[in-house]
Amino acid sequence: MSNRPHLGSIPGLGSLRSLGQYLGRNALQRRDQLYQRYQNSRRNSLESAGTTQQNDGGSLRQGVKRGQPKEAKERLLPLESASVEQFKHVLEQDVVPIDRLRELARRGVPEEAGLRSTVWKLLLGYLPADRTKWSVELSTKRADYAQFCEELLIKPSKLEQDQKTNSSEVGEEEGEGGYRDGQLTREDVAEHHPLTLDSNNVWHLFHQDNELMEQIDRDVQRTHPDHPFFNGEHEETLKHREELKRALLIFAKLNPGLRYVQGMNELLAPLYYLFRTDPDPLMAAHAEADAFFCFVEIMSDFRDTFCKQLDSTGSGIKAIIDRLDALLKLHSRPLWEHLTLTAKVHPQFYSFRWITLLLTQEYEFEQVPHVWDFIFSAPDNARLDMVLFVCLAMLVQIREDLLAGDFTSNLKMLQRYPATGDLPLILSRALALNVTHIMTGGA
Repeated sequence: MSNRPHLGSIPGLGSLRSLGQYLGRNALQRRDQLYQRYQNSRRNSLESAGTTQQNDGGSLRQGVKRGQPKEAKERLLPLESASVEQFKHVLEQDVVPIDRLRELARRGVPEEAGLRSTVWKLLLGYLPADRTKWSVELSTKRADYAQFCEELLIKPSKLEQDQKTNSSEVGEEEGEGGYRDGQLTREDVAEHHPLTLDSNNVWHLFHQDNELMEQIDRDVQRTHPDHPFFNGEHEETLKHREELKRALLIFAKLNPGLRYVQGMNELLAPLYYLFRTDPDPLMAAHAEADAFFCFVEIMSDFRDTFCKQLDSTGSGIKAIIDRLDALLKLHSRPLWEHLTLTAKVHPQFYSFRWITLLLTQEYEFEQVPHVWDFIFSAPDNARLDMVLFVCLAMLVQIREDLLAGDFTSNLKMLQRYPATGDLPLILSRALALNVTHIMTGGA
């Protein structure tokens, strides 16, 4: 089993206990059982997917054991895409060979009849390798998500019904007439009155949810505003935005230590779009739940980049940017010297967005799945490393232009990465740099 902790094992990030005040008498226990069941199924999926195997060469360690590698002079060729038949041969086996699937996905998943949807679910550990378990796993997780929505989302109409139910129960316990002299007790006012300032009051928590939803709504409204799938006032488009918002709110409530952070919408959007446009209507109907759980898997790998409290720690975004800077210095010393010492373009000026948003803003929306094919092809404990090598390849790809530029031109180029049309070549270079790093002892 992977040694990477899941969200629920990190203090403050996965704790669900603070939600117990308003989930009802038995809801907290039910909710914990649901979440534990999901975590257990997720661990089983990871074991089935072969994540207990040794890293296949994608992991980047801090130390450098031997000398600096020379910059590659050979002419690179784009990765040769695997065929639909090759993918189908792998996916139709009773137990999908995940290592082989990673090899194929690294070269790019063909745009064919929902193929990428299945591949991503397997690579992210949402589906187990054993095909006979797919139906049960999907049914269970989708039912879990439906119960999350039912129990974690506070609805005023449900609150009022709960108040009446609670009043009726108290009446039965205290005799006819219920509350003494027909009045609510102090405890009942604190728990149920809409105007009370008590922090545990269900209405207070409802208003907190509304504030959080307003923040999520602002970001979802700005998600790919030029794309008709996300933008517009058509019924389907409005539904897409509502489902994105709901999934992000559920994630925030399940992870009160992390909650929602701007940019998470950009990571959920490609997943939701892929699953909602699946040609299989039965799969498309459950896009929200499937996207939510795959988003959880991504956040398990990249959560530290969103956690402000970890920014200055060894696993935070500053340390990750330093790792990219060290890679550039190791693999392209002249470019590093020019950017750092001459042009004074420090990596945080451009790489913060590259890394935290998994390059979703540097490429057209239609190109992002190809980048993510490459990233997801790494084992789950090495996906961040793969992101760093893609970032490194992007820098090396435009090396000559950067060497000829000053602070202003370089910063503009890196904050608006040029649409060179060379994405396949960049991914090929990223793989070559990764292999070079390992062969020279950098790993």
